[in-house]
Amino acid sequence: MTDSSFANMTGEQIRRLCRDGTFTGPTAGVAHGFAQANLVILPQESARDFRRFCELNPKPCPLIEVAEPGVFEPRKAAPAADLRTDLPRYRVYRDGVCTERPTSILSHCEQASSSVEGPLISFLIGCSFTFESSLLAAGIPVRHIEEQCNVSMYRTNVACRSAGAFEAPLVVSMRPMTPQQADLARRITQPLSNTHGGPIQIGNADAIGIHDLAKPDYGDPVTIHADEIPVFWACGVTPIEAILRAKPTVALTHEPGHMFVTDLSVDA
Repeated sequence: MTDSSFANMTGEQIRRLCRDGTFTGPTAGVAHGFAQANLVILPQESARDFRRFCELNPKPCPLIEVAEPGVFEPRKAAPAADLRTDLPRYRVYRDGVCTERPTSILSHCEQASSSVEGPLISFLIGCSFTFESSLLAAGIPVRHIEEQCNVSMYRTNVACRSAGAFEAPLVVSMRPMTPQQADLARRITQPLSNTHGGPIQIGNADAIGIHDLAKPDYGDPVTIHADEIPVFWACGVTPIEAILRAKPTVALTHEPGHMFVTDLSVDA
């Protein structure tokens, strides 16, 4: 299957390919027109503080949907979907340590539901992949799509507001572009609060504690041309950093860059 065929699919078609194990890679550039989301699944005992963490940090953690306890169907974002099987790849954390990166968490959810206090609660958080089709339509390059790799993501020296045991440095995604393109990208994304809004930093990576763009903390490095500057958006991988510090008994997330593709329009 070609990259263009993935781009022209619906969210439901991509989810079906994830469910049967056909699609296991990053979701940048797939299902143009459909919003994408980060996933966090936590025991009920941790979920209240995590929800508060998201509410206190809406830039990296814009909540799209919070499922009912013990329910893995996102009834607003993608009715009939299953958050346990319909992403390309997941991470399994136990006491803050990533132990597995499977393509399904069906058995993990069943095991966790029987062994932790209270049901599991699923959170969908907005993703910057959603606005990339708008950047491309405006003639702005999206380098990780061009180079067929994952987006570059970095920890910063910017602290998020804490809630209970959940605290974290802000994580950002980076896309290189010319200064003129960066200004246009800022204007395009600023109103899109459900997908992190406008950039938090344009150029001068050192100002937010990033000293080597060739060594992202998550994802892959991409080419930055001589006339380009790095442009940074708040990133939905920030909750993974919070999970590393809070160390809940179990936490299930998307693999960074491997998102849940919803039925929601990018314009919603």
